[in-house]
Amino acid sequence: MTSATAPLLSDELLTRIAGRAAGHDRDNTFPHDDLADLRAAGYLRAFVPVELGGAGLGLEAVAREQARLGAAAPATALAVNMHLVVTGLAAVLAARGDDALRFVLEDAARDEVYAFGSSEAGNDLVMFGSRTRAERDPDGGYRYTGTKIFTSLSPVWTRLATFGLDDSDPDAPRLVHGVVSRDDGGVEVRDDWDTLGMRATQSCTTVLTGARARPGRVFRSLPPGPSADPYIFALFATFEILLAAVYTGIGRRAVELAVAAAHRRTSMKNGGRTYAQDPDIRWKVAEAAIAQDGIEPQVWSLARDVDLQADHGAQWFPRLVGLKVRATENARYVVDQAIRVAGGSSYYSSHELGRLYRDVLAGIFHPSDGESAHATVANAWLGPVERD
Repeated sequence: MTSATAPLLSDELLTRIAGRAAGHDRDNTFPHDDLADLRAAGYLRAFVPVELGGAGLGLEAVAREQARLGAAAPATALAVNMHLVVTGLAAVLAARGDDALRFVLEDAARDEVYAFGSSEAGNDLVMFGSRTRAERDPDGGYRYTGTKIFTSLSPVWTRLATFGLDDSDPDAPRLVHGVVSRDDGGVEVRDDWDTLGMRATQSCTTVLTGARARPGRVFRSLPPGPSADPYIFALFATFEILLAAVYTGIGRRAVELAVAAAHRRTSMKNGGRTYAQDPDIRWKVAEAAIAQDGIEPQVWSLARDVDLQADHGAQWFPRLVGLKVRATENARYVVDQAIRVAGGSSYYSSHELGRLYRDVLAGIFHPSDGESAHATVANAWLGPVERD
């Protein structure tokens, strides 16, 4: 994989996508036009190896692109993030000699669109347990029955990476991971995405009613609970880092908007001078810029470590979940400072900062949430909680 290369997304393309973001947010519509442009730019093949017709990029390069896309249109970036997570984890595994998900990269080379169906209402175990039932077919395939929430790319995905619990042997239950095809049936996508922010992701509820993963597309069977399996590492690495990159892009855009607002707004109290000359406003802009400058190198550095296969040992998961929490919380703080600089006009839903304020709130809901991340980090440093 290549760590650095010329950007796949041109400034002209990002400007065009940014110009459509407000309309998709207002109308609560999926950005089909954005996806078409991203596909034409080769972005859905970012992780696909060059020999398969892709860009062959590494995680750092894609994270940098996701930050740029996140600054232009957060919901579009977050939607396509799910496709990039699945193809990215396949590439991370392949780089480590594991070709179990080679078919994912081959699918992406043929323009299949991947989504990730993992989240379930009331399941705070996330990847380490499931309410979805996985039943084995005689040929080794599996059928999934259950309800997945927050399934981004709902209107367009053609392949869904998902998992469920096979408890046919009560003494040895397994979490079975596989890929189902939309054309094979057993899938109902509800039209229920009407949210505060990130509206264009259209992350609708997906009901699986015996959705089938063919034998060659059942790629992992793991015991419930935390796992050292390379698949779990690849999933956490790509998900947390690319998610952090999207929210880092939101913060980057918020700083730009704060600077523009400070230069545009004038003060009658100070003789018509712009707020860029006001010491309180200057402090707020500086606070936002300091916070933003601090988070970006962290995202690129950890992504680079994945590309270079650095050995962080037991600290890998604490670093990944910690990055996600810092990046999303940092973005919320930066957007909040920008809104204070921009003033009352940003309170209107049509204002870009008003949209970013709503979009950035979604960061608190993505895995790993604050509670889970802190538990992971505490266990790494203090050991597990002692049980009576």
